[in-house]
Amino acid sequence: MKLAKAEVFVCCPGRNFVTLKLTTDDGIVGLGDATLNGRELAVASYLNDHCSSALVGRDPRNIEDIWHYFYRGAYWRRGPVTMAAISAIDVALWDIKAKSLNTPLYNLLGGKSRREVLVYAHANGKSVDEASAAAGELIAQGFRAVRIQSSVPGLSHTYGIAKGPGGYEPAQPGIAEEHAWDSAKYLRHVPALFERIRADHGSEIHLLHDVHHRLTPIEAARLAKDLEPYRLFWLEDPVAGELQEGLRLIRRHSTTPIAIGEVFNTAYDFSTLLTEQLIDYLRMPICHGGGITHLSKLAAWASFYHVQTGFHGATDLSPIALAAALHFDLAINNFGIQEYMPHSASTFDVFGVGYSLAQGALVVSDAPGLGVTFDEVAAARFPYAPASLPVNRKLDGTLYHW
Repeated sequence: MKLAKAEVFVCCPGRNFVTLKLTTDDGIVGLGDATLNGRELAVASYLNDHCSSALVGRDPRNIEDIWHYFYRGAYWRRGPVTMAAISAIDVALWDIKAKSLNTPLYNLLGGKSRREVLVYAHANGKSVDEASAAAGELIAQGFRAVRIQSSVPGLSHTYGIAKGPGGYEPAQPGIAEEHAWDSAKYLRHVPALFERIRADHGSEIHLLHDVHHRLTPIEAARLAKDLEPYRLFWLEDPVAGELQEGLRLIRRHSTTPIAIGEVFNTAYDFSTLLTEQLIDYLRMPICHGGGITHLSKLAAWASFYHVQTGFHGATDLSPIALAAALHFDLAINNFGIQEYMPHSASTFDVFGVGYSLAQGALVVSDAPGLGVTFDEVAAARFPYAPASLPVNRKLDGTLYHW
């Protein structure tokens, strides 16, 4: 078996996706998601200019060797663009291998460790009342875990809150929007938000919250401590994670569980966080973190430090990425929870999926491989639409973390 063709498709059925399609000489197709929100064309170029021709003629069953060829074989290694490209290649190869063996991908990762994958949904609101009402609707639908975000009084924009009707989409056409930020207003608001949510919805539902990297370590420690009475499932990205040692301060002052890693792209980004047990959940997505090959090693390493997975799963990743995460979630022992946001109807014109939602969990079909199909004709009806993520400035104009 040899790889005969490597093709890259960029389409926008509601939002931009980059899809890698690998085809073998006997007609088996493997799919990988190479989407990097706001930098889609950079990854597409990396694949087209540096990877596609090097893939043709290789045996797709040699996944480990191919992974190292594109990681160790490139002097300029790591980084989000490189790792998104490698991830797409890796997932597509695993898809091919599972299809060639006529088995679901999870069977190549050790088989099922559970019957279903617990997911969390997003409850957002322009006010505390709206956020609580949104949470109530999701709980009524059967969700057992809900992420809560609401507008911060005194700020014109808040992460996670849609400006108008419809779902939240931070990437917008043109150059990056500039949003205003004030940590003091945020720190006053969030504990009151969760006090209200617990009062309205009780203690059984799992509650999560995303800080989105916006606090200093001491501010994050204060917030984590203030939120302890509300028993969060996790506090996500409380600080910018580049300085791993910064998490020590949070751990020293609070028992609120910490999740981090949505913007990480290699296992090395977690070295101090794991060995010092500074986090409880790792969030690096399969489609940005080197694919199944690399995440398998990271998850195994994390398991020895009692750290579980909680992969990023927003709609800025395609159904291919979610399917890969679900097969991985089913198989590994130290799975924690999976983020879930429903894709638009037009997304499913392009991608056919083999997973389904029932009572707050996703169930994976027994279709061979990932269980995802890609319709090139439909994709052509949704051309790429340039969009940029926002930037943040403090109220005095200082550029800050978005």
